[in-house]
Amino acid sequence: MTRVVAGGRGSRPFQIWLAAAVLLLAPIVVHGAQKGPEQSAELHFVVIRQEDGKPVRNASVVLHQFDKNGRQRNDGYQLKTDHEGKASVDGIAYGKLRVQVIAHGLQTYGEDYDIKQPTMEFTIELKPPKPQISIY
Repeated sequence: MTRVVAGGRGSRPFQIWLAAAVLLLAPIVVHGAQKGPEQSAELHFVVIRQEDGKPVRNASVVLHQFDKNGRQRNDGYQLKTDHEGKASVDGIAYGKLRVQVIAHGLQTYGEDYDIKQPTMEFTIELKPPKPQISIY
């Protein structure tokens, strides 16, 4: 003979609900455990002039990450260098990163990097502008 108790934790509806919740949440928990926490890096930039090695202040350092398909994401970060030509950012996810540096009176710099260490330092040398050529 089976004893049935109405209501409370021992009830059949509660057991069915609990089993369903475990079955629905198990794949989410397992997937999260396998993936692990996303690793991020702290990046330090120093922007200098190529011709004399002097720091470039107020240079704009633009960072764009890539999505899983290798396309540049629409969001990004923009940093400004200080009077020593330095800028830093923390919390950049590991993976491909496009770095662009723009400064008044100097050539624009652009390069893609693979971020895979907790701390990375970049020294970027900006070149003077090339002379304009006119055919008129």
